[in-house]
Amino acid sequence: ILVFLLSHRVPLCRALERLISVTEPQAVKDSGMSPLHSAAAGGHASCVEVLLKAGYDPNFMLHPRVRRNYDDERRSALFFAVSNTDLQCTRLLLEAGAMVNQDPINCLQVALRQGNYEMINTLLKFGANVNYYSRVNTTHFPSALQYALKDEVMLRMILNYGYDVKRCFDCPYGDCSHDYAPWTSSVIKDMVVMPRLLLSSTCRQYRNVFDSYSLI
Repeated sequence: ILVFLLSHRVPLCRALERLISVTEPQAVKDSGMSPLHSAAAGGHASCVEVLLKAGYDPNFMLHPRVRRNYDDERRSALFFAVSNTDLQCTRLLLEAGAMVNQDPINCLQVALRQGNYEMINTLLKFGANVNYYSRVNTTHFPSALQYALKDEVMLRMILNYGYDVKRCFDCPYGDCSHDYAPWTSSVIKDMVVMPRLLLSSTCRQYRNVFDSYSLI
């Protein structure tokens, strides 16, 4: 049917409308993947809108057998949209009730890594957890900070939405010196490096930075 419709140059969203009526919900469930995932992955905002209006669940999660095909173990259609920096699809899904904290790698982390201010702001407004911990690469402090330290705009955003700054000053060694492994901007292991840096006499300026933002 789809080949016939497309061969007659029927717009994709119109073809989708015709296919929805002959698609069994159980078939979608058995496939382990919602058409919303495909529409969001392809950046087809009009199709996302059609599917949502037809009642497709914005919180349908990929089945584990499908999820294994992705290194990040993504689950939601929202994750596809955010990964593609597709603000239109992201907003459509969020406005339809998509839960923003359902993926092993938080959607907010993806947006922070992209440095996409508008996407970050949108996710935060819809309840993204600014104090998330990445299940893939954990840190001693909430993971968002590693992407915001060199960007005052992003730092302001996460602080305004309740980032747990106190966690950054939580060091089991106190003010005492101790050995530590070097860290990079791409991979930060849970070596309590950031707390050590923030507690050192040479880096106490960070305290003043956080204090000044908390007053804004």
